[in-house]
Amino acid sequence: MLGISLRRPKVITAALAAATLVTVLGSSTPSVFADGGVQPTPDEGQHRTRPTIVLVHGAWADGSSWNGEIRRLQARGFDVQVAPQPGRGPSIDSGYLKDFLSTIEGPIVLAGHSYGGFVISDAATGNRNVKALVFVDAFAPDEGETVEELTAGSGSILEPALTDPTSVFRLVPFPGAPEGAADAYVLPKVFINGFANGLPRRQAEVLAVTQTALATNALGEPATEPAWKTIPAWAVVGTEDLVIPPARQEEMMKRAGADITHIDAGHLGLISHPDQVTRVILEAARTTA
Repeated sequence: MLGISLRRPKVITAALAAATLVTVLGSSTPSVFADGGVQPTPDEGQHRTRPTIVLVHGAWADGSSWNGEIRRLQARGFDVQVAPQPGRGPSIDSGYLKDFLSTIEGPIVLAGHSYGGFVISDAATGNRNVKALVFVDAFAPDEGETVEELTAGSGSILEPALTDPTSVFRLVPFPGAPEGAADAYVLPKVFINGFANGLPRRQAEVLAVTQTALATNALGEPATEPAWKTIPAWAVVGTEDLVIPPARQEEMMKRAGADITHIDAGHLGLISHPDQVTRVILEAARTTA
């Protein structure tokens, strides 16, 4: 008993010294959440000009496709907003997003997945608050280009639809549709094997039957003046993407001058690899501080 009581002050002194060092120097390793996200460090997020992160989903999806990134960004204290898309075509969808962005004060980091990249590039042009664009397995069209043109010759699983839409889509009429247009839903087999490659089969099957529609006229509508000509861009390219194959993405993103990150993922890398996608969004956000 005597020996133990004599050593206790040394233990207390050592503990106090360690606590002092942590207080002065800060912790060397951030805490980690159960989902793999990192908790904010004490100095993270204290800039007065922290941007709002606006996330735009792709076609045949909804805002829940960004759930992994939303959790991680909110954990770091960012204001995150998801802009729903009507899927009626670039002119309507980008107009919808343009109005949505007009209600946000301060700097914005705007991220788009897949067709959402087409939409953000159209919508952000002329908006001085948008400081960075992030394209995640996305289209980044130049003025006058269409989804059809950017898909043709790329090897995309969507390419057969250019000659026979029913080989890829289930077509459904909708009220007020432009002449010749219909709502397109990706056939389950194409969705599971082409869009959701890299995800667990059960998850892919759920996503296949919860997809939203994209009007077929969206595929042929031309882009307007692209925002990437005046706004810095970042890109995440999935090396196993079968919807917008990596080579086609590389062409668009190099043309846009984007800082490119490659991930070992299919078209839905934002679902399968949220940590890596979040890191790229954070890189873009740091440039606005």
